[in-house]
Amino acid sequence: MPSSVPPTFIDLISGCSRSAVHLEMRDAYAVDYEQGPFADWRAGFRHDPADRASWWRPWLDLIQDTVARGVVVRRARIVSEPVSDYTKFLYDGTFTNVAAGEQVQWLPRRLASDIALPGNDFWLFDEQWVYWNHFTGEGASAGGEVSDDPAAAKLCAEAFEAVWSRATPHDEYKIR
Repeated sequence: MPSSVPPTFIDLISGCSRSAVHLEMRDAYAVDYEQGPFADWRAGFRHDPADRASWWRPWLDLIQDTVARGVVVRRARIVSEPVSDYTKFLYDGTFTNVAAGEQVQWLPRRLASDIALPGNDFWLFDEQWVYWNHFTGEGASAGGEVSDDPAAAKLCAEAFEAVWSRATPHDEYKIR
């Protein structure tokens, strides 16, 4: 991918061949596309795992296709405990990520204190391309930024692996 024109997120995930890792470090997000589903969840709605057609989305198709190409997709979430309502919402819906082939793990923030972490959430593709996720103070998306800086990629790879090595797989993590 030429560095003169930064690739998009879709370019990066579609073009990766080995790994795509995602580190989430916020206790709440206010991204537009989740506002309705989060409100519905707070009102008591829960997806029925047996009714796949009701919760399968284009995002899950993308992850499933990526995994089918042999790419290992992992997501780690650093969370404060007791967890926020938003984290409970994410937790309840994570079975969909797992169904698409994504590996998801959770790390209590108190266990991450001595890990050198980047200042922003990120995706790292093939340990080379970083897609930074920027957010406002209120948690709304402030856009993404792409970097192929080797130092940034190294920081992200090391941070992700340190978190992953301490984190608990989704099916074993219990909400507190």
